[in-house]
Amino acid sequence: MGAAVARRLIREGAKVALCARGVERLEATAAALRAEGGDVLTVQADVSKEWQVEHFVDAAHARFGRVDALVNNAGTAAARAFTSVSDAEWEADLQLKLFAAIRASRQAFPLLKEAGGGAIVNVLAIGAKTPGANSSPSSVSRAAGMALTKSLSKEWGPHGIRVNAVLVGIVESGQWVRRAHEVGKPVESFQQEMARHAGIPLGRVGKAEEFADLVAFLLSPRAGYISGTAINVDGGLSSAV
Repeated sequence: MGAAVARRLIREGAKVALCARGVERLEATAAALRAEGGDVLTVQADVSKEWQVEHFVDAAHARFGRVDALVNNAGTAAARAFTSVSDAEWEADLQLKLFAAIRASRQAFPLLKEAGGGAIVNVLAIGAKTPGANSSPSSVSRAAGMALTKSLSKEWGPHGIRVNAVLVGIVESGQWVRRAHEVGKPVESFQQEMARHAGIPLGRVGKAEEFADLVAFLLSPRAGYISGTAINVDGGLSSAV
């Protein structure tokens, strides 16, 4: 999904900085974007590590001379029974899904002010609004991300910085491709089964491009009066509006 966002932003004329832990996938994504004419910076970084997040944001500013937008899009599917989650697993999930966004936003704040304002999008999950049983630790980490979104939108709005969240349901991503391979099924049929099992009203898994279109819109001046909101991208799956 992060690659889809980067592709949409490149096509809209943005210069993009990407970070990831895995160098091979990071560079492969960047090569594809550059083939489309994109100006792309890559930085290998583990966003659960404070100094690596700070280095990434600073590297983007050094390369492009300004920062206009930030997308916090780190996370993995981690949902189990509450009593089966250890303290170490709670801490790891919060570091990846909450503290990474806190640190990146904090590092980007003066740069966004310097640019005259900007936008932040926090990518969360629908469990942030409607947590279910056996959804720890992810739903709790994501709910904290939604609170962060609202808090920052109010605190930073006077500086011209808009902060929104996108809450994802079941959308095409690398984790579902890997899961399909693990169970030995074609990706398309695996995703169709997922959609049926989940009861998605639209009857299908979301496309990464549909998610990316919303993120790009929220970052753009076209969404200039939208801040502090959390928008579902879930095909109608969630019971929350």
